[in-house]
Amino acid sequence: MTDWPLLVDMYYAAPDLWYLIGGIVLSLLIILIFQSIEILKIKQKNYFLNRDRERYAETLYASRDGYFAFIYPDQKVNDPRESISERCSRRLAVIMNLPNGTKTTFTEILKHFYKEDALKIQKYVALLQDDGVSFDDHFILKSANKYLHLSGARINGADGNIYCDMIWFRDVSFETSKILSLEKTKTNAETNLVSIQNLLNNIPFPLWLRNDKLEISYYNKAFSEFSNCSMSNDKSEEKPEISNPQGESISKELAKLAVKTNRLKKANVSVVKNGERFAMEVFENPFHGEDTLDKIYTAGILINVNELDELKRNLKIHQNAQLEILETLGTAFAVFDQNLKLAFHNHAFANLWKLDEDWLESSPSYAYFLDTIREKRLLPEVPDYLMFKNEEQKKFSQIIEPQKDMLHLPNGRTLSRMRAAYPTGGLIFAYEDITDRIATTSAYNALLSGQKEMLENLFDAVLIFGTNGRLLFYNQAYIKLWKPQNELLNNEPNLDEILESQRNFFDKKDNWKSLKEKITEHILSVTTKSFVLNGQKNNAIMVSSCNLSDGSLMVTYKEIPNN
Repeated sequence: MTDWPLLVDMYYAAPDLWYLIGGIVLSLLIILIFQSIEILKIKQKNYFLNRDRERYAETLYASRDGYFAFIYPDQKVNDPRESISERCSRRLAVIMNLPNGTKTTFTEILKHFYKEDALKIQKYVALLQDDGVSFDDHFILKSANKYLHLSGARINGADGNIYCDMIWFRDVSFETSKILSLEKTKTNAETNLVSIQNLLNNIPFPLWLRNDKLEISYYNKAFSEFSNCSMSNDKSEEKPEISNPQGESISKELAKLAVKTNRLKKANVSVVKNGERFAMEVFENPFHGEDTLDKIYTAGILINVNELDELKRNLKIHQNAQLEILETLGTAFAVFDQNLKLAFHNHAFANLWKLDEDWLESSPSYAYFLDTIREKRLLPEVPDYLMFKNEEQKKFSQIIEPQKDMLHLPNGRTLSRMRAAYPTGGLIFAYEDITDRIATTSAYNALLSGQKEMLENLFDAVLIFGTNGRLLFYNQAYIKLWKPQNELLNNEPNLDEILESQRNFFDKKDNWKSLKEKITEHILSVTTKSFVLNGQKNNAIMVSSCNLSDGSLMVTYKEIPNN
């Protein structure tokens, strides 16, 4: 407990001393306050310095690049660090997948590169540390197959002090792969371009491209040779044109028409080269260029058709000659072209269908022709005429090989019709009236059928051999008499085979060969009308033979009863 009365007595005993002590204490207090304020300022400054350092450090950590730093001791002060220290960034540890992370030394980093690259990096670093020489280069990590871009630089302070040597590592794998891919694409494109140019320049026809102004912007070697211009294809030069004998471009107007209609256009032109006239065919084909609908370009080609023209002329001559021959024939002929228009007819055609020559000369269509002859009741009656007419017109695009059919007309006539493809397109028709032929064939078949029926009802066995010596006919009486095998008769045997099947009829077979020759001689003899064959058990058969009017041979067998 403070003894206040004692203190008061002491104050009054020596007041000057107390004043001195109070001044000293007050001065110390003021000094303490000022020092505290300075300390607070220093702490605040250090705080912001540390914050800035952390920000700069985090900024470096957030960078896409990693770094490795060689930090030098401060030369201006007594730096306790006497040697160069190394620092590996976290980003670098991630980029290179370093097992020791930020504690990795530069020697360990070099082990992640190929040997030649590691030696090269060492040389770069040595120049940087010795002379401060910066560098930039690309390297490949041997483990991860990554492409890294290394750049080294020295960092100096404003006072000239060397702070550190920094080596920045950037992963440029994506960019490098993209560049390599683009270079490969470029190489392929250049190769393809050369191939296309070789292809175009080795096509023996002049080719060219026109821009949206219809100026020739590219042409091939054949064009250059044909128009006597250089192969530079320089856009600054005036582009040439292939001209006709009048000095006009052979295709520029055609190109305008192609662009206007947006359709391929062609034309036959004449071109003079080295004093010789050529028949040519020129094409201009429009297309949209540069992925825009606003610009239309054209591609052109010039083809020599001299030989084709000559072939067409020769073909026309031969066709005219053939048509002249057809004109003289009795068979009705007509040609309908690829447009289904009547291109040719002969007089027999007009007479067959009872058509006027002036009407035929107007080149009516095939459909009109069908309508006209239908009105005359000269077409077969069909339940659906429109379908019939459509099917008839479809044949123009379907018939390749000749086709033959019959037309049965309402007036009782029958026509044989042949349709075949015509060389220049369309179909050629041939009509023939076969009504009388069919009637004659029917009558002949009826007569033949009657004769066969009559022979079948005879009691005598009958064989008929054709002019080729083969069996044409046998009746049931022959089967009953000789009992041959059915397979033999159905295989069209000759006379010798028939006689062999009759061998069992005779007693003596030792001299069968000579006997068969005598029988054959008697059957084929013109003078011998009939003869008798004696067989086993005193059986006898009378054989007669005669030649028919058509050259065939009829042989009859009649059994002679025993007395």
